[in-house]
Amino acid sequence: MAITQNVEDVGRLTWFYRDAEPAQQNRQPPVVLLHGLVSQSYSWRHVLPALEEQKFRAIAPDWIGCGNSSMPDRRDFAYTPDSYIDALGDFLKTLGLEHISIVAQGFLGSIGIQYALRHPEQVKRLAIFNAPISQAAKLPWKLRQMGIPLAGDMMTQDPLLVDRILEGGGGYQINENDLGIYRRPWIKTSDAGRSLLRMIQNLQLKEATAEIEAGLAQWQQPLLIGWGARDPWLSLDIGKAIGHAEFVELDEVGHYPQEDWHEKVNEVLVPFLRRQAI
Repeated sequence: MAITQNVEDVGRLTWFYRDAEPAQQNRQPPVVLLHGLVSQSYSWRHVLPALEEQKFRAIAPDWIGCGNSSMPDRRDFAYTPDSYIDALGDFLKTLGLEHISIVAQGFLGSIGIQYALRHPEQVKRLAIFNAPISQAAKLPWKLRQMGIPLAGDMMTQDPLLVDRILEGGGGYQINENDLGIYRRPWIKTSDAGRSLLRMIQNLQLKEATAEIEAGLAQWQQPLLIGWGARDPWLSLDIGKAIGHAEFVELDEVGHYPQEDWHEKVNEVLVPFLRRQAI
């Protein structure tokens, strides 16, 4: 089956998501793939077919405020980790996903890690790619400056910020057609920039990384950490902070592994999901 593009209304929020649903699914839980800042579900476009080929159902949503999902006003959505965690739970419940595996990447994907830590009975496996999992992780200036009042209001309205962030995170040139898809929300509406501003201002990274570091130390389910070695923002030492995890270093890969070199992501992710059978 082809990868479908779907919209689901959940309360006052609208989620856009890509869904790979094979005709015959294996017995393992569906896989939910969560993207990072300035990205969207499109970044998983080469991972979804690889999972579908192995008979996994795989769902990649655009976070609220990103891509084609709702971009609500801050008066209607707080853009804090807690608000995102609650919204993600409602989304998964609406889709009827009782048990899942989570794949999380990047600074916004870190909210997916927090969700897993708060719902260990639901999340059967957790795979992490270049996300802030240690209190040593800091939001890079290239992103942090976009949260500065007034200056950030202007910077986050520039569609070319996508090029600077996505390509700056790994040093690879992204195809112009792909960049056009990433830029589209900014070209379509100024709400994209306002949502990004609120995300950065409300990321609560210090509190989030403390929760993640402590929680992963106690995590009992299978855990994979795949790390792009040329990430300029999150060092290998951060990736290795969780000693009991299965750690894989991805050579020549940057902050956005699924965008930089999806083949290497698939090479480690698919066996991890297949090997840890329920």
